[in-house]
Amino acid sequence: MKKELVITIDGPSGAGKTTVSKTLAARIGYRYIDTGALYRGIALETQERGIAADDEEAMEAACLTIDLRFKIENGDLRLYSGTRDISELIRTPEISMRASAVSALAPVRAFLTVLQRRLGEERSVVFEGRDMGTVVFPEADVKFFLDADTEIRAERRYLELKAKGQDLDFEDVKKDLITRDANDSSRKLAPLRPAEDAIHVDASRIGIDEVVEKMAKVVAEIRA
Repeated sequence: MKKELVITIDGPSGAGKTTVSKTLAARIGYRYIDTGALYRGIALETQERGIAADDEEAMEAACLTIDLRFKIENGDLRLYSGTRDISELIRTPEISMRASAVSALAPVRAFLTVLQRRLGEERSVVFEGRDMGTVVFPEADVKFFLDADTEIRAERRYLELKAKGQDLDFEDVKKDLITRDANDSSRKLAPLRPAEDAIHVDASRIGIDEVVEKMAKVVAEIRA
């Protein structure tokens, strides 16, 4: 019987984590969890409540009343807050930047770390995020760190937002990405960085299929 693993894929915005994680999970028959969506969910809900992104006390209180959950609908992972589908509402540049700020707060990270670990208890799961292999699942069976050149990541992010009907300037998207990289990497609490035992994959000059193939081979060897 093959081992049931916890797999983490960390990396900066625009590296292709979502597509790679979804594809890898589907290929090996695992569940896929987009942990970044959880932080975006907190960012959206607290923004709508008028809570400042740096108000730690108010954020902590809000987390106790926010009910985030994932649902699979027509093969797609959707994020709900209570009974409301917020999957599209959390995918704006504004919420992305706010999520980066919110993720630096200890109460928010503590709240979502507990939730994420609960989701991982059944194993056979692929977690996508920024601190999955370093903080949330330091004992994960397989850890990947997916990266790509800044220009390429900015272009991917720009095309992704454009496909969703958002009329944005490429340079603005690139500037936001660089700012978020700096925020995520320099924060004192759980900064974005590769785990010491993470397997690095550079997606700058290879496609999604090749990235997934590399990862799937690693996973197959460990599951055997």
